[in-house]
Amino acid sequence: MTKQRVLSGIQPSGKLTLGNYIGAMRNFVALQHEHECFFMVVDLHAITVPQEPAALREQSEAVAALFVAAGIDPSQASIFMQSHVTQHAELGWLLTTLSYMGELERMTQFKDKSAGKDAIGAGLFVYPSLMAADILLYDANLVPVGDDQKQHLELTRDLAGRFNHRFGETLTIPEPYIPKVGARIMSLDDASKKMSKSNPNVGSYIALLDSPDDIRKKISRAKTDLGREVEYDPQNKPEISNLMSIFAQCTGQSLEDIRQAYEGQGYGAFKKDLAEAVVAALEPIQSKYADIRSSGAIHDILKDGAVRAREVAEATLSRVKDAMGFLPARR
Repeated sequence: MTKQRVLSGIQPSGKLTLGNYIGAMRNFVALQHEHECFFMVVDLHAITVPQEPAALREQSEAVAALFVAAGIDPSQASIFMQSHVTQHAELGWLLTTLSYMGELERMTQFKDKSAGKDAIGAGLFVYPSLMAADILLYDANLVPVGDDQKQHLELTRDLAGRFNHRFGETLTIPEPYIPKVGARIMSLDDASKKMSKSNPNVGSYIALLDSPDDIRKKISRAKTDLGREVEYDPQNKPEISNLMSIFAQCTGQSLEDIRQAYEGQGYGAFKKDLAEAVVAALEPIQSKYADIRSSGAIHDILKDGAVRAREVAEATLSRVKDAMGFLPARR
């Protein structure tokens, strides 16, 4: 059976969170054993909003190192920087010429990020065309996406179909990957919102590199519902249900086992044990991350990953340009 190809990426804007790990990175680790995987740090997407150069450089290396620390094996999957594979930008432009203003304007993320702003960068507007290029460059069959990216994947499918209709069957139309297991981890201060590294309130998320003391403080201050019963009821008790999901994901315990363990004990004892469970879950990741950063090994990993990525990307881009009628350059 031929392995399917998987493509996904994470922006180097802000700190990666426990939500990123549980909702995305753990799935990446599982997928690498079953499929041909390409995982990238999408630094070109990050600059659709202003970035401080030194911070962008540091965060890019940190995200790449966290990929490995979380369990992605560079011998099993390609890990690379988006900007190290120039074909992303070139195909992004070619797909932009096939994109319609109306469909880009309808993108929910564009509406959210541009709301209330007088000056809106063109990069933010054409972001979905570049995301489509990211996926289509690798003939990806499966794309792990969260709820906030489903609309962008639909546009990717539309653009691939539009290209194939106009220029002949050239691009692979990807399918969304829906993980068999996993959880959507919500904000510690508002369980109606996803835990996000872009939230200005640092107490709303647990960063993968937070110190044990910071983790304990954030969980002790996490919002809870009225009452004191540790019960999983997302509709009526969304805050404690979110904390129970985190506990379950960090320990492997079932929600029912957690409920029974804290029956009659109230939120205090539960939060204290939850904090220790998160600290224990993140300790091996933090330890491996420190080793990777101090050794400098991430640079060779990124170099090797980019070589493999370029090989696939260049083959796709050549097909696309040939189909569109570009005169090939002589070597």
